[in-house]
Amino acid sequence: MQILEDISGITVLDISGETRVGTSPKVSVPVYGERIVEGFRIWDPHRSKMAALLIKSHLAGTFKRLVSDLNLTPSSKVLYLGAATGTTASHFSDLVPAGLVYAVEFSARSMRDLLVLCAARDNIIPILEDASSPERYSPILEPVDLVYQDVAQRNQAEIANRNVELYLKGGGALVLMIKARSIDVTADPRVVYKAEVERLGGVEVISVADLRPYHRDHWAVVARRVAES
Repeated sequence: MQILEDISGITVLDISGETRVGTSPKVSVPVYGERIVEGFRIWDPHRSKMAALLIKSHLAGTFKRLVSDLNLTPSSKVLYLGAATGTTASHFSDLVPAGLVYAVEFSARSMRDLLVLCAARDNIIPILEDASSPERYSPILEPVDLVYQDVAQRNQAEIANRNVELYLKGGGALVLMIKARSIDVTADPRVVYKAEVERLGGVEVISVADLRPYHRDHWAVVARRVAES
């Protein structure tokens, strides 16, 4: 194993000729069957779109910029929309050991698995709610440094806009995983994602990345909330 890049707790590794990313585990127990290699939890790009984005940024020579744009520190607060059973949320938990991950999930079935994860990780706060109604979780939320969204709903940009407006700090980052087929299964996915990017408000788009070959018809949008003057 060889360390290729290591910034803000995100490590790019060469493992037997394969490029992988890893995080230093807050809890040294696998969450979803991932490997733990020499102290790193290997972040599966086929299971996590964020891992796919990180690997693609390394291959494109933009890894340092991407991690800088995320602007995460050990004490950062993350609002995760569409946390499912906690695969990616668990890696964010590793990255902010002194911070918090607010994990919003609408499916009661997924929430049951997420609660098991939260029992072992004291910095993940599970929230059983619909991300399209962000005012419902306002009593337990605070301003956050990063909004990460991965939901399979039609109005993905609208959901991002509402959560950014309510909770993202000025200058904070938005990472929006656009699932084109969830928006319109009949249209050209490229047309769909471009239209969704145009619907984003209150943020400055920094980059857009196609997540193939790991995820087909998915794009990762990184943006920054415009600070109020």
